[in-house]
Amino acid sequence: MRCALVIVGLLCTPMGVHAAPSFSTNAADGIPAAHPPEVNKPTQRAIERGLRYLASVQNRDGSWRTSGASGDYPVAMTSLAGLALLGSGSTPTQGPYARNVSRALSFVLKSARRDGLIAQLEEENHCMHGHGFAMLFLAECYGMEEDPTRQGQIRLALRRAVELTARSQSAAGGWLYTPDAASDEGSVTVTQVQGLRAARNAGIAVPKRTIDNAMRYLERSMNDDGGIRYQVSDTGPSRPAITAAAVACWYNAGEYNDPNAEKALAFAEASLSPLHGRQNRYFGHYYYAHLYMAQVMYLSGEKKWSEYYPMMRDILLRQQQDDGSWDGDRVGTTYGTSVALLILQLPYKHLPIMQR
Repeated sequence: MRCALVIVGLLCTPMGVHAAPSFSTNAADGIPAAHPPEVNKPTQRAIERGLRYLASVQNRDGSWRTSGASGDYPVAMTSLAGLALLGSGSTPTQGPYARNVSRALSFVLKSARRDGLIAQLEEENHCMHGHGFAMLFLAECYGMEEDPTRQGQIRLALRRAVELTARSQSAAGGWLYTPDAASDEGSVTVTQVQGLRAARNAGIAVPKRTIDNAMRYLERSMNDDGGIRYQVSDTGPSRPAITAAAVACWYNAGEYNDPNAEKALAFAEASLSPLHGRQNRYFGHYYYAHLYMAQVMYLSGEKKWSEYYPMMRDILLRQQQDDGSWDGDRVGTTYGTSVALLILQLPYKHLPIMQR
């Protein structure tokens, strides 16, 4: 991918506004009391170490930033880290990391502009990944926030954000890095689609035509091998990570048996085995690809998930650093730790966006 920073677009929720998840912990260490069978004790400890790391590096203004080669990107990093903490079962008002989530929510809301764009000045040149990611984070928080005033602030920010995304769509049906780019590429497009779907599930009006055009964009970006290329106007090779993300979009639209989804899934499975690891030529986007791939495997059913998760889990546990962080895709430890946590915490089902 040619973007300065590959931001992860997560899966969108099933239809209907969701309520806050219940949170049950072991009082001694804050780890959830009941564990899915595939989450063994080493994984439980790795998750908690990662959560503690994220909490420890949050900035005073509620943001997270990355000092990696790709820059700071505060809205994108804050939204991603906030989602990882939500995935532990904490909400803006409940759980061991409630204060961290609440501060992250405040930062994202302060970054929401009147014109609808959710971005800080420093990330304006590459803001649409973060904008879509922020829509997703706000939509998840909306059903968990207990303060009516704060809910109103989230709803207003989401409504404006959806309007900005809709009017920024290219003629081909996609999006590029800024609202006025009048162009498109696959990874930004997926992020917008999933942000829009999450907003819709939170009760925000989203133009059906906008989503339909975006899904057609992905269909038209498919190569003969089933993979999705970087741009619809490209004649380049298929991109495994974007392909897995596209499958996630089809699945979240309920189109599990769509021929395009089936063809894309076959390409992604052939290209993105966790065992490829650092030897894979897609190593530069390994974490990015497997956040999508993990969720696609989970949504594909128990058989695929039971084969995939133990491999991915064990690889991530080996890659965790001494301070509890993961350094993902050379973007930095906020990014890597958030992605690793979202993958490892999938079996807990705390986030509606990650439920079957």
